[in-house]
This record gives sequence, structure tokens and C-alpha cells, in this order.
Amino acid sequence: MSSLYLVHCSSPLCSASSRKGSSGSSHRHIFRRKLRLFLPLRGPERKPCWSPSFVVRGAAEISSGRREMMTPSHREHGKVVLHVLLAYQVKFGEHIAILGSSEELGFWKNPVKLSWTTDGWVSDLELKGGETVEYKFVTVTSQNKIKWEAGCNRVLKLPMKGEYKMICQWNVTKEAVSLIALSDVVTLPEEEFTQEAGASSNGSMVGAPVSVDEPSSFVQEWQGNDVEFMSSNQHSAKETGRRWNTDGLQGVALKLVEGDRISRNWRRKLEVVRELLVGDLKRSDRLEAIIYSAIYLKWINTGQIPCFEDGGHHRPNRHAEISRLIFRELERLTYAKDTTPEEMLLIRKVHSCLPSFKSEFTASVPLTRIRDIAHRNDIPHSLKQEIKHTIQNKLHRNAGPEDLIATEAMLARITKMPGEYSESFIEQFKIFHRELKDFFNAGSLAEQLESIQPSLDGQSLKALTVFLESKKNLDIFDQSGDTLKDNVDLLMQTLHSLTDLRMVLFKGLESGLRNDASDTAIAMRQQWRLCEINLEDYSFVLLSRLLNALETLGGSSLLAQNVDLKNVGSWNHPLEALMIGIHQIGLSGWQPRECRAIEDELLAWKEKDLSESEGNEDGKKIWALRFKATLDRARRLTESYTEILLQLLPDKVQKLGNALGIPEDSIKTYTEAEIRAGVIFQVSKMCSFLLKALRITLGTQGWDVLVAGTAVGTLVQVDSIAPGSLPDSISGPVILLVNRADGDEEVKAAGGNIAGVVLLQELPHLSHLGVRARQEKVVFVSCEDEEKVAGLRGLMGRPVRLEASSNGVDVSACSSISEATSSTVNLTDDEKPSRVEPFSLSHVHTPRQAFHDEVVDLTNATPATSGAKAAACGHLMSLAAASANVYDDQGVPASFLVPSGVVIPFGAMESALVRSGSMEDFDALLQKLETAKMEDNELDRLCNELQSLLSAQRPSVETIQKIAEAFPEDSSLIVRSSANVEDLAGMSAAGLYESIPNVKPSNVDSFGHAVARVWASLYTRRAVLSRRAAGVPQKDAVMAVLVQEMLSPDLSFVLHTVSPTDHDHKMVQAEVASGLGETLASGTRGTPWRLKVGKFDGSVSTLAFANFSEELVVSKAVPADGEIIRLTVNYSKKPLSVDPVFRRQLGQRLGAVGLFLEQKFGGPQDVEGCVIGKDVYIVQTRPQP
Repeated sequence: MSSLYLVHCSSPLCSASSRKGSSGSSHRHIFRRKLRLFLPLRGPERKPCWSPSFVVRGAAEISSGRREMMTPSHREHGKVVLHVLLAYQVKFGEHIAILGSSEELGFWKNPVKLSWTTDGWVSDLELKGGETVEYKFVTVTSQNKIKWEAGCNRVLKLPMKGEYKMICQWNVTKEAVSLIALSDVVTLPEEEFTQEAGASSNGSMVGAPVSVDEPSSFVQEWQGNDVEFMSSNQHSAKETGRRWNTDGLQGVALKLVEGDRISRNWRRKLEVVRELLVGDLKRSDRLEAIIYSAIYLKWINTGQIPCFEDGGHHRPNRHAEISRLIFRELERLTYAKDTTPEEMLLIRKVHSCLPSFKSEFTASVPLTRIRDIAHRNDIPHSLKQEIKHTIQNKLHRNAGPEDLIATEAMLARITKMPGEYSESFIEQFKIFHRELKDFFNAGSLAEQLESIQPSLDGQSLKALTVFLESKKNLDIFDQSGDTLKDNVDLLMQTLHSLTDLRMVLFKGLESGLRNDASDTAIAMRQQWRLCEINLEDYSFVLLSRLLNALETLGGSSLLAQNVDLKNVGSWNHPLEALMIGIHQIGLSGWQPRECRAIEDELLAWKEKDLSESEGNEDGKKIWALRFKATLDRARRLTESYTEILLQLLPDKVQKLGNALGIPEDSIKTYTEAEIRAGVIFQVSKMCSFLLKALRITLGTQGWDVLVAGTAVGTLVQVDSIAPGSLPDSISGPVILLVNRADGDEEVKAAGGNIAGVVLLQELPHLSHLGVRARQEKVVFVSCEDEEKVAGLRGLMGRPVRLEASSNGVDVSACSSISEATSSTVNLTDDEKPSRVEPFSLSHVHTPRQAFHDEVVDLTNATPATSGAKAAACGHLMSLAAASANVYDDQGVPASFLVPSGVVIPFGAMESALVRSGSMEDFDALLQKLETAKMEDNELDRLCNELQSLLSAQRPSVETIQKIAEAFPEDSSLIVRSSANVEDLAGMSAAGLYESIPNVKPSNVDSFGHAVARVWASLYTRRAVLSRRAAGVPQKDAVMAVLVQEMLSPDLSFVLHTVSPTDHDHKMVQAEVASGLGETLASGTRGTPWRLKVGKFDGSVSTLAFANFSEELVVSKAVPADGEIIRLTVNYSKKPLSVDPVFRRQLGQRLGAVGLFLEQKFGGPQDVEGCVIGKDVYIVQTRPQP
């Protein structure tokens, strides 16, 4: 196999043809920078980074096991067959094409259309070997209008001949792309050879001239002014008229922009950042200051905020001193107890933009070598003058990033023609270049690691040596590797050694910075910190290359095929790589506990080999479902990271960019570039890669059906299901494409015309939202397949038909809604919804307004005094005793327990209002609420006033005393709602009202406040809108309060005694979560254990494994004031995930209990309960929607 690099144009100035759609500078250069920073040098000469420069990398298995490399005298220009793949989704009716500078690419005039496949857009091109072509991808609309991808032109230097595969990404015109050689002879372009250079048998270059120093990261990312060599001081004349706009700015942003306005040079701009971050910074302003500093410094280092001379004279040691102050503060914050994960992420971005403050740079006269170079006698006078005025004087008066750009441009110039200048002059200039890179902390990873070598010993030095050796071997392979499998093995070795080394640095840094640390120690700490950050960056490159290699080896399809063959060894490398990527994320400070849990699970599942069966279930299915749960969890981790950056950056980037005159394209692409350039992006891609293989294995399509049926309507995307989320312009039925849900939404409250929902996240089937959707007869599905989601977005704004059944889900465009409704999907009898008694106002018990402070024992609770929920719990207590001797047909006990309790009945809330003298205000507000409109926030205002009024009420002291006497001393209790408008047939109101866990009546204030919160929840916006939708007058809604013993469950569950997806009356469906049941009910992101249990045959089928990140628990260490604690869950330690016998036994027990309750209550039930040890507790049952 040949191995060649393809590196895209790093030029900020593209050739003339770039006018064909280039949209200016873009932060997508970060991807390219990460790759080039770590690549070995190639060939006899490194071209200046501002000219188009390519090295090609490909991979193919050669039957002879050797790569044939032809010298110029033996080569002929032939044909290159290029298989292009672009993974990008367009709108319906559009397609992708390619345009370029050659005849085969349409001479920039005639687009060459790509074809759509399930893998992306593809085209097979035949090009002339040895040529350099420029090209871009375009979107062609249904009206044949062309939309160009952003960025400068892509440039490709073609090999002499052969067949290759190339994978590209839309809008990433500077991306690093692998050319994968598919033919068995690879011939490189002539520019890659010299007369003296050849390939030795071991693949090393023989007799190749010494290459120039590797370009710095500054140059690779530079988007500032071009270098102009000067023979006199013209720096001050270079500043162009900048504009600052402070309109609408305040606080940190205003301070920074005002500071930049009066700071022309780099030193003063660094001082602006120091003033923001160091000193009397308010805690509330800290995150904002870090964010703005990171953005500001990034734009300075890329030249988008220019630096100029200002007439002062400040040597680089002044810059170094400022950097040290900033660094010390960042390190202090990194290990401060109150530092947030968001702050940790942004602190790392500031570190990468600071100069070095090593002793050689804090000396009174640093970087003096350039002065000696400028006075040499072996170079022309004109060159002396250019070095002196362009670099030396500027550097020593007002150093800035532009000095490194000028130095690298000068180095490229003096080394362009070998022999033109003396070797000693060139050598001294190269040394100075390395010194300057060191000052700007812009050296390559290898250079930075070499700088910390003297500070290492023992195991740490060994870790460094192993990593550098692995990297060296990988670099050698890139020049002369034989097989793609060898490439994958080397990539994995390098990833493992990288992780070991980064762990060494991480442990060395985690003790924090001592207040009495010496300047030398602080400087070395900065080098360690930068090496640790750059190792994370290099893991991005390695994971990217590994993914490309895995795709070439057969991709997700091959992994799925190997599962069918019971050969899961091919999964080891991608799984290990994913674990490494997640480990990198944790080391960077993002949810480290979550990262460790995911790593532990992946390792446990990897070691748990695939078997023919697991318990009574198919082994392949269980193996795949278990992995799927953890991979979904890992992808959720990456999504949370992305969501945080999307919350933090875009608005601030826009404000600061507009204020400082940054090009609009740079502003728009900043956040996306930060996301796509991080290791989190590669981890997300690896998750998608593996999940695709699992979907093939399981035979699923990425859909999950919560409510089956058919719906037609206009497809509309919204962020969440909430009143006001639908555009006013939409009329008629709609199908929502929803980004996220918290599980407590009322679908119809957001719009009576909602016919269907496609949710872009996982959701427990039996969550409150799922229950309400079934009750409201809204077709409800979720989708986790990225390609299908992209396809749905292409249908936005069009009439569509949503069909959901046990056979799958289909969303298709139709010409009109009336046409779509003319036919219906055929559901089986089992899939047709059970007939549920419709809601009627007659179900609502409107109690007399007899104010009293009684406490009702739970066994005496009735719907008329205490609400349907409390009454059902009272009935459950009597049934619990009867269940002790009941067994199902398989001999499984149906026994259960019910926590003891009492009720604060209807009327107690009104009694409290009378005692406080607030009843008149309450009645007035309630009367206004009946007709309140959502416009002008009238409804919200009244709801808030009612909640505030009720939150201030308290039950009487006598009531609290009676409750305390009803339970054992010092008992922890849960305070729950029991309204007259919940748990009714046709109106479950699941999750609509408050429950407050972990309170004690001995703490009168805390307990009284908990009761008041439950009363106040009667008038939340969602509750009011829900009653309006059901036609219940607001004055008829009253609230009782159910007080029960607080349980500390091992597991919590929800049962539907008729399967909610296929309506099979023979099956009970259970959803189970670790810890308290709020995890299940609230719609927390994640999946529960999902079991399907035969009522009459005891069969248990696992439908899903749990992957909620946290469990909610009550701890004695937590004060009983309504608080609970959250613990990260490791499912490799949970019996329900690892023990098939326990899973079957629990499923059968829940099935027996569910059948018993269904029979006793006379119809399908929605049951909530928990497991403590071997005991099953039931805490609630209501009619199943």
C-alpha cells in the first residue's frame, strides 16, 4: 500500500479563479493547521505555506506487498481515476456538482453532477496525471442556480497515474484529505523527486537535501496582511483605517473593545487581556471575560486584528512578563473549586494564544541573534536592510505575531535558490526562526515535547520516548507503508502512547501552581500545559486518519458483516479509539466522571464476547443493544459539548466581531470551526460510524415509535414543544421536527393543529410526554439516524405524510395535505390504539369549599376529598395485603408493598389563603386567568402572580404536627400532588404538577414550603393551558397534597399493562431506571432498560439497555430540604445490564404485578413503582391512555 499526504492550499490569497465562489477567510483553517502541525516533512523542499502546496496520501493493498515508486526518467503522464465522495445533505430538489480548472471539471463553467448514494454524493472522474487542478463543490438548485461552498479554492496535485478514492467535506476547503490509492502502482508527481533523491529499501529518503524548518502554526492560520519587505521603517504607515463600533456593548465586551481602540501594538493588546482576567474580576463576569479573551486573542494571532507600531520601544521581555501574569491566573482558575466546566474549556483556548516567558525571553535584551544576522558581511546590503527594518527593529520595538510571519517569509525567500547565500547565514537564520517560534509558542508538537524533555525522568521520560518512537514509525510508514492494516495498527499504537504521555503531563499538572513557584518553574509549567493541549490536538489528527482508514477497509458494513460471522475482533480498534477519544475529552475537563463511566462500559462490553445466546435471548441482539446504549450515551456527551459552545460563543463572537470590524465570514464560521477542529468532533464521528454498524446488525432504521399511526401536515422544525413555538404563518395540520424535549411538555398546548412529532433525541416511551402524546392521539416518533434527519430537513415547509407502525417509519413528501389524507396506513388489530374512555367534565370532582385542616389517612382517601391519585394509592394499600398470596401461571409472585401516607385534602389550600388574608386577591387573579390571553405575556404574568401568592402560604402548624405523628420519628417524606384534574380517564396530567422529595415535618419551614410549592404548581403555565385544552374551567381545579414515606430505591419503573407501541394486550412493557423514578418520568436525555413481558407465558424480551448518565438518589448526607443528589452511573456494574438471569426474573415479577393490578382496577394501567432489595413497591397507578 502506498501512503501519501494530501494537504490543501493554505493560501489566504487564492488564484484568480477563486473568485468563483470564495467567500473570504474562514476558520476552517483550524482543521488544516492541526494536520500540518504534526505531519513529517516531505521531499527535498518545503514550499512556503502561502503558495499552493500538496503532498498526497493514499492507501492500497499491493499484491506483491511492495510499493513501486518510479523515478522521473521512467515515468509517463497517464490517467488518474478519482472516486470522489462528499458527505453532505442538500434540500429537496437540489443536487451537488463539482467545478474546476480542467476540462474534465468544466473549466469553471459547466458543473459536473455528482450522484446521490446512501454514503453521500459520488462521482468517478478521469483526470490527466501529474497536473495540478483547482476545484470547488457547488449546490445546484431546482432552478439551476449555483451556490458555492465557502472558502478558497481546493487545490489538488495529481499523481502521475493510478486509481484513487477521495473523501471530502462541504465548506471545508482547506481540510486535510486522504487520497486512497486503489491501484497497485503509485507514481508520484515529478515535483516530489530530485535527481539525487530516491527511496531506499526501508522507505527512507536517501540523499535528499535538508528541508527548511517546518512552518509555524501562526503562518498556517494567518489571515492578516501579506508580508512586505522594507528597506526603511514603514511600519507605522501600514495601518489602515480601522473602525470600532461600541453600540449596544456593555461590561466586559465594552471594556475590551475600548481597550483595543487605544492599543495599537501587541503588548498593549495583551495588557488589555491581562486587565480583564487578572485582578478584581467579579465572579459573575469571569466566564464572559474568558470567552471574550479567547476570541480576541485568536483573532490577533490569525492577523484579523492587526498589530502596529505605536512609537514606543518595548522589547519582547515586556510581552513575556504580561503572559506570565495571565498564565498564573489561568492556572489558578483551572484548579479552583468554583471553576465551571465551561470555563475550563475556554481557558485552554486562551493558553494556546500566549507567548512564552522562559528566562531567555524575560531577559532585558531577548532575541538578539537577529541583530547579528542583520549586520553580517556575507549578505547583500539590500538584504541586510530588509532584515533590519522588516524584522529586527520591529521585533525589538513592538513585537507581534506579524514578525513571525515576516521571518518565515524571509526564510522561504533565502532558501528558495540553493547556494544563493552562505550556509552559515542560512543556518543562523534558521536558528533565529526556531527561537522566534519558541517565543510565540508556535513550534511543532515534536519541538515542544523536546523542550520539556529535561524536566522528565523515569516513567515520564519513558512515556515521551515511546510516543516519539511511535510517531516516528507512523511518519516512516506514511512514506513507505505496505498495508492498510499496518497503518491502522500504527495509528492505534500512536494513540495509546499519546494517551500515556498526556496522562503523565496531566498528573504532573493537577497538583496546581504553588504561590511560591519560581519563574523558571512557572515557565516549564507553561511548556507542559501547551504540550498537553497539543497532544489533544494531535489525537484529533490520528482519529481522523483512523476513521478514513476504517472507511477504506469496508466501513460500518464490514463491521456488521463480521458480527453476523461471530467475528467481532474487527471492532476492537474502533472501540479502543473511541475510548481513547473520550479519555482525551475527560482530561480536558469536560464531564470527566461521565467520560470515565463510558470508558468503563465500553471496555466491559468489549471484553464480554459475543455468544450464541444470553439467557433465553439472542446473543447477537443483546450484544448489539448493550453497545448501542453506551454509544448513544457517548454521542450524547459530544452533543452536550457542542450545545455548550453554541450557547456560549455565537452571540459573543457576533458582538465582538461587529465591534472590531472582523469579516462577516469569519464571524459566521468561528463557532463551527471550533467545534469541528476539536477531538470531540472525531469522537462524534466515531460514534456515528459504530452506531451505523449496530443499526445494520439489529436491522433497525434509526427510528423509535412511541405512538403509532398516520399523520399528515406541513413539516415544521422547532427547538422545543412549547406554546408560541409555531410560526404564525403556518395554518392547517403540522408535523413538528423537534430538536429537544424535557419530557414535561403538553403537545396540544403548543398547538391544536399538531398532528405528528419527530423528536431528534431518545425519549422513554412511558415518560410523561409519551403518555400525553398517546392520550392526545398525536403520532410520535424519535429519530437518531443522522442521514435520515438530514433528509427530513430537506422536506422542511412541505406537506408530508408520517406513517409509523411496528414495521417501521416513513416520512414522504406529498403534493398536498388533502391528497395525503385520502389514504391511510394499515395498522394491525394489535397496533390499533385501545379504546380509552374520553375525558369528560363529569370526571372532575369539584369539592365544596369547606375550609378545614384535617389530615386524611391514605386508606380513607376518596376522589371527592383527596383526588384520584391519593384515592388510588389508598386502594393500592388494601390490595398490597391481598397480593401477598397471588402468583401467576408460572408461579411468579405478584406481591408488592405500598409506602404509608396521609393526605392534606381539598380545601386546605383555600384555608391557608383565608388565614393569611389573601383569599380576595386569589379570587380576583383566578377570575382574570379564565380569559387571559397569551399575547403581551398576560397569561404568564397572571400565572406567576398566582404561584407567588400560593408559594407564600403555609399549612397550619396543627396540620404539620399531625403529619409528623403519622410517621416514624425523623422520617424522610415525599410531598406529591393529588389534584382533582389528574389521574383521570382521558386526562392523566402525567407529570404536570409538582412532587417534592426528601423533606421532614420536623423541619417546619422546609416542609411547609414543599406543600406550598405543590399548591402553586396548580397554576403553572403548562397546567393552565392543559386544562384549557381539556375544557376544564380554572376555578374548578383544586389541589390536595399526598404525603408518603420517602423510599430510597435501587431501581424505579413505569409499567404499561398493554404494550403502548403495538397495543398487544398479552404483553406488559416496563421501563426501568436506576435510582429515583423522576429520571423516567421527566424525559431526561437517555434510554431506560426497556423490557417486554408476556402476561401469560412469562417470556421476557429486552428491547433496550439503559444509558441515563445519572441516577437520582436520596442520601442521609443530604439535608432533608427537598434536595436529592445525582450520581454518575456505570452500567457495567449494574446487574440489570450484565446479568440475564436477574433481568428475566425482574421482568417476570413486574409482569405478574402489572397483570394483577390490571385485573383489580378493571382495565389497562399506567403503573409507577420501585424496587428495594427483593421488594417491589407500587407508588401510583392510573388508567393507561
